[in-house]
Amino acid sequence: MATAQPKPPVLFIVGPTASGKTDAALLLAERSSIEVINADSRQVYRRLSIGAAKPTAEQRAVCPHHLFDVVDPDERFNLAAYLDLARAAIDGVLERGSLPVVVGGAGQYVWALAEGWRVPRVPAQPEVRERLERQARTDGAEALHDALRRVDPASAASIDARNVRRVVRALEVFHVTGRPFSAQRVKQAPPFEPCLMGLWRSRDELHRRVDARVERMLADGWLGEVAALLAMGYAPESPAFSSAGYRALAHHLAGELTLSEAVARARAAHHALLRRQAAWFRRDDSRIAWRADAVELASAAEQRLRPG
Repeated sequence: MATAQPKPPVLFIVGPTASGKTDAALLLAERSSIEVINADSRQVYRRLSIGAAKPTAEQRAVCPHHLFDVVDPDERFNLAAYLDLARAAIDGVLERGSLPVVVGGAGQYVWALAEGWRVPRVPAQPEVRERLERQARTDGAEALHDALRRVDPASAASIDARNVRRVVRALEVFHVTGRPFSAQRVKQAPPFEPCLMGLWRSRDELHRRVDARVERMLADGWLGEVAALLAMGYAPESPAFSSAGYRALAHHLAGELTLSEAVARARAAHHALLRRQAAWFRRDDSRIAWRADAVELASAAEQRLRPG
């Protein structure tokens, strides 16, 4: 009987926002032949660079990067689309003889890819989605989450009530198919061996890093980036503006908030993002090899994945 061939490894560098994931990937690129595959739900959008903390052109020149700048700011992008693109990218990297390195903080993207999720192929339903989003604005996010809990308790348990976009999607799938979103999601072992490594720092340090990042984004021209998006005709209701801080800055540019108010809201949005991402990874962190900084993670990854 023929011996089964071992699956090729795929490295995942995960962790909450501002933990240093990009730095770790670039350090690893200096030592190994790798290609980076994005696992950040905001960095897929074109024209969102500064506020989405997208790797710079100089950073992306260090090694090939994939799944950045995939859709326009007014386009919807969902998990099924991400999985199709990410799986194709992984196949391409492996064919070229390099190591695929999935980098990002979108827990749903990471676990879906690492665990081989098969998700419902339900196209967006604009009328259903608009009605649900209007309900969230009128009755509040908690009320919409309660509606999901009544028809799909499993999905409600795994989705933060504040993540209106994902609550809406789960309800949309239920209304279109008549079946809970959770019942339509199955797992099939992926054709690669996921190696999950994460960056984790103290709570206080993570919050300090987030605050410093927001200040750096503003100094680098984040407000101008938002103004350019608005000038191109993208409305604050566009999908990309759900990225942390973008709507707050848009409201400032519309004269609805002072700059200090907008910055405070942007900072709070980034802290909320940090908490959500941390929750995704910490609730099942036994499969993740955690490291304290980028240098340590890159060294550990190189040794762990070294042939032989």
